[in-house]
Amino acid sequence: MDRIFASASVSISDLKKNPSRVILQAEGAPVAILNHNKPSAYLVPAETFEAVMEKLEEYELVKLVEERAEEATVKVSLDDL
Repeated sequence: MDRIFASASVSISDLKKNPSRVILQAEGAPVAILNHNKPSAYLVPAETFEAVMEKLEEYELVKLVEERAEEATVKVSLDDL
């Protein structure tokens, strides 16, 4: 059985019938959208999605910094610039 990363779930059929009701009842929490009783998508508030995307971007930047930290450095004088 697939793991569901939400405390609430709804079938695609029920979501199609009344998406506004599903969003209101979720009260800002993620909702797993099920297709044949398997998660096919997650409905999350825009604010939550934006926060997740920001964290992902930060993570990618940290990884880039870590990779570049191992590269050879070049000493530069501000006067030379």
